[in-house]
Amino acid sequence: MLALHFDGNRVRVTDVAPPREASGSALVRVGLAGVCDTDLQIVKGYMDFRGVLGHEFLGTVAEAPANWLGRRVVGEINFACQHCPQCEAGMQRHCPNRQVMGIQDADGAFAEYVRVPLANLHAVPDSVQDAEAVFCEPLAAAFEILEQVEVEPDRDCVVLGDGKLGLLVAQVLRDAGARVRVVGRHPGKLAILERLGIETVLFDAWRPQPAALVVEATGSREGLACAVRTVAPRGTIVLKSTVAEAGIFDFAPLVINEIRVVGSRCGPFAPALQALESGRVTVAPLISERLPLARAEEALRLAARPGMLKVLVETA
Repeated sequence: MLALHFDGNRVRVTDVAPPREASGSALVRVGLAGVCDTDLQIVKGYMDFRGVLGHEFLGTVAEAPANWLGRRVVGEINFACQHCPQCEAGMQRHCPNRQVMGIQDADGAFAEYVRVPLANLHAVPDSVQDAEAVFCEPLAAAFEILEQVEVEPDRDCVVLGDGKLGLLVAQVLRDAGARVRVVGRHPGKLAILERLGIETVLFDAWRPQPAALVVEATGSREGLACAVRTVAPRGTIVLKSTVAEAGIFDFAPLVINEIRVVGSRCGPFAPALQALESGRVTVAPLISERLPLARAEEALRLAARPGMLKVLVETA
């Protein structure tokens, strides 16, 4: 089958063996897959991954028990063992034996087919379009913030970064009742949020005012230092960026100002699907380009350009 494969040096569209059968899993015919900044970091060396890239997808079940056949699905990306203490405690995303689709020891969704554990599948409501459903995984990551941090009404929040995830996080926090300001570098991206009634400011014109909650979604190693300059004493910083390049950081301000730092990764799919179904989160303006699987290499190059938002790969 056709897939976008990374061998540690080169990423290219090529023929690969179809996914092998595995007990308790489904074979999914991928329809759409989204390019994530994590994919771009993997090509730079993040996680030392080798294999088929991609973890944001919408597809149709091709092989599985009868109750799943033919259904449109999205899927959680952490493939847990289901038997370790973390799994038994309901923390499958932190299973020490896990594989992670397109990121760690499991092939991903820039392919004609991907194999996913049945436990990870979520049926897509009929009213949610394919190009909306493909945002479920990053939107779930935005909803993870609400699982980790109490966001009471009128809480003052700053989102650093106007990329795809930053725009989703801003909508989720606003929907939770927070007062949200997004700081970014791209007027076109910020305009999307302004049309939704969310306050924005360009980085060059921004003068930080202490905020109780700061979400760092810049995708850069300088993001944490910027968040520290923005958060109020005894406030909370949520880290969302994954960056291949290591950095050096002065931890003294965190101690002096008693700042809480929360790492935040994958999140719950159910509220993400509900938000898409109800229209509480808008994703259509976040799509910049759609390319066929045969041009997936080009899709990664496009996604890396400044100012680009979501690039989708069409496999169906």
